[in-house]
Amino acid sequence: MDLWHIPVIDQHAHNLLNPAAASRYPYPAAFTEAHDAEMVNDHARQTLCYRRSVRAMALLLACEPTEEAILEQRTRLGLERLTALCCSAAKLDTLLLDDGFLPDAILPLEWHQRFVPVRRLLRLEMLAQHVFSQVTAFETFLEQFRAALDPLPPSVVAFKSIAAYRTGLDIQPVSQAVAEACFYALKQTTGEKPLRLADKPLLDFLLRQALEIAARHRIPVQLHTGFGDRDLDLRTANPLDLRSLLEDPCYQQAPLVLLHAAYPYVREAGYLASVYPQVYLDFGLAVPLLSMSGMRATVRLLLELAPTSKLMYSSDAHCIPELYYLGAKWGREILGDVLEQALQDADVTAREAEAIAVAVLRENARALYFRSGREVESQQSPGFPGPTPTLPSPL
Repeated sequence: MDLWHIPVIDQHAHNLLNPAAASRYPYPAAFTEAHDAEMVNDHARQTLCYRRSVRAMALLLACEPTEEAILEQRTRLGLERLTALCCSAAKLDTLLLDDGFLPDAILPLEWHQRFVPVRRLLRLEMLAQHVFSQVTAFETFLEQFRAALDPLPPSVVAFKSIAAYRTGLDIQPVSQAVAEACFYALKQTTGEKPLRLADKPLLDFLLRQALEIAARHRIPVQLHTGFGDRDLDLRTANPLDLRSLLEDPCYQQAPLVLLHAAYPYVREAGYLASVYPQVYLDFGLAVPLLSMSGMRATVRLLLELAPTSKLMYSSDAHCIPELYYLGAKWGREILGDVLEQALQDADVTAREAEAIAVAVLRENARALYFRSGREVESQQSPGFPGPTPTLPSPL
C-alpha cells in the first residue's frame, strides 16, 4: 500500500543539535544507539540501517550514495534549508518534541516551529532535577514540581518519563515520608554538583505524583520502554513490570504510551495494549533503526493482538533533520507492507486498511494529544475511545 498521501503526526521526536554541537557529532552517530567512539567510527556504518539510509538520503539530496557526497550536500544547503527539505519531504502534519534530550546542545522549540507545527513533551526527570537544584526544602520541591505540571503549560501536550533508563519500570508506591528522606539524603551528598536523579524511591514517588495529575486531566504520559543506549539496563525496561501501576485505580484515567515498540519486548507491549484501556503503543526508534525485515516483524507483532486504535507513528528522530524524513519514509512503507499482508490474509478489507493507515499515521495521535479542553482542536477522532462501561472480570 502506498501511504504517501497521508500527512503524519510524529508523536515522539527530539530537537536538532545546534551548529556548535553538530560540528562535533559524527554523521554515523545518528544511526546507532552506541556512544563509544569505536562503535560510531568503526561499526555504525556496517549496520543495515546506515547503508539503507545513505541510499535514501542520496536520492532525496540528488547526490551520490556515499557519506562524503551527503556531507557535501548538507554543507551546501545549510541546516535551515536541509531541515525545510526533510520536513517537507516527510509530509509532517505536527511534531511532538521531547526537549529533555541533550538540553544544552539543542535548538529551541521555536526554531523548529518555522518548519512544522510543534508541541512539547515535558520530560519529568529533567523537571525534577531542575526544581531540585533551585530549592532546599522538600515541601517546596514537591509544590513546585506539581505546579509545573498543573495546570499544563500551554505548549505541552504530554508528559514523558525515562524511568526505564534511571531505575526501571517496576514503579512502586512510595510514602511521602520516604520520598522526603531520600530528598534530604541527596541534598547532603550532591551539594552544589549537578544532579542526575536516579534515586528509585524518590523517582517512583514523583512519577506517581505526575500520573495522579495526568489521570485527573487525561494527559498522556509517554514512557520509554525497551531498547536504548548503553545507559539502559534492558532487563528493567520490560513493560510487563508496569503491571502494578496499570492495575492501580488511581492512575487508570492517565493514557500511557509505550514508546519504541518496547523492542525486544514487542509482544508484551501488544498484549498490554490489548487488555488495558489506558495503554497505547508507538513504533518509533524500532522504525527506522532495525532492518527492513525487523521493522516489518515488529509492527506485525504489535498488531498480532493490539487494537489498531492503540498504535501510533513516531520517528524518535534526534540531532539531525534527516531522521524526521527517514522515519516518516519507512514508517509509511512498513505500515503499508504490514497492512497489505493483512489484506491478503483477509484480516481487513481494502477500505479498512486505508482507515487503519490514516489512524496510525495521524488520527490516533490527533485524538489522544489534541482533545477538547487541552488544545484548540475539539473534534474527537473515531480512533479515540470515549468512556466505556467497566466489564466484569471473567476470572
